[in-house]
Amino acid sequence: MASKQPLLNEQIYAPYKIAALVETLGEQGIAAEASLAGTGLTLNDVYSPDTRTSVRQYIAVCQNAVTLSSDPATPFQVGKRMHLSAYGMYGYALICSPTVRDFFDLGVKYHRLATPTATIAWREDADSAVWVFPETRGLTTSDKVRQFLLEQQLAQHVTHIQDVVSATCFPHKICVAHPPPAHAALYDRYLHCPVQFAAPVSEIYYDRTILEQKPQLAHRITSTLLQGTCDRLIGQVKTSSGVAGEVYQLLMHGPGRFVNMDEVASKLNMTSRTLRRKLDADETTFAKISDDVRYSLASEYLRATSMSIEDIATALGFSDAANFRHAFKRWSGKSPSAFRIQR
Repeated sequence: MASKQPLLNEQIYAPYKIAALVETLGEQGIAAEASLAGTGLTLNDVYSPDTRTSVRQYIAVCQNAVTLSSDPATPFQVGKRMHLSAYGMYGYALICSPTVRDFFDLGVKYHRLATPTATIAWREDADSAVWVFPETRGLTTSDKVRQFLLEQQLAQHVTHIQDVVSATCFPHKICVAHPPPAHAALYDRYLHCPVQFAAPVSEIYYDRTILEQKPQLAHRITSTLLQGTCDRLIGQVKTSSGVAGEVYQLLMHGPGRFVNMDEVASKLNMTSRTLRRKLDADETTFAKISDDVRYSLASEYLRATSMSIEDIATALGFSDAANFRHAFKRWSGKSPSAFRIQR
């Protein structure tokens, strides 16, 4: 499972990452006004619970940090102070995960709530549980800013695993795709493991045995409730995100009769070709959004109603229950019945 590319300009995220970076730079004597230059934000905005910011604004602050700070440890320091408790409902859902494996899965599933500056994924090898960070060049043209973002991401992930497992749980290896920088020694200091530079892809390796461990604050009921909240927040993100969000909203408002792409394009006053091109720009497709809507509705029906599988299949526009079961297994990795029991 991999997270999706973030939408850069949608102002839908609480500014907790911006606040952490501004505070770190402030400790170096850099004024908040300088840190926030080019974002349109003030320090009051950063600490207002009503402020919503974009990935692009956060990257602008990172660019300012690269320009203004002489301390190469800055991205590591920001990552180390970004505990899961700073991430709102997303963070608390992860903290309460029943197992570390669930934590890995939920971290990817709800990554869109975390002001994402990269896609993330994880895989399970014979001996390792591996976080993977595919390089994202669309965020910035600056190699220095991309390295800053990756260094922060690595420090965040190490911190999050410590939050969930224990303060002494460290990776056994980290690979990064860029060459060794002048401050390479800082990687060992902040990440607490051997680091291989100039690797094909950036990855964090943990011992596979941690996957079945129970997090320190695991609570299945609380985790389930918080996942429901995160599902609704993800829906809010989607319905406010560009043309893809408009398509999502149109389909959500018409469960039971899933209109085709031509009909949606007509409702949006554009041709199907234009709609396809705009969805391509959002790095998605009409089929993916349609599946996403069906999965969101199916999850809600299974979680909150006693509707039969056959009735849910009909409500979602499937020709029969067997086709719905096959689709739901593809979406979630579970059968509808297993999903309902778990929830």
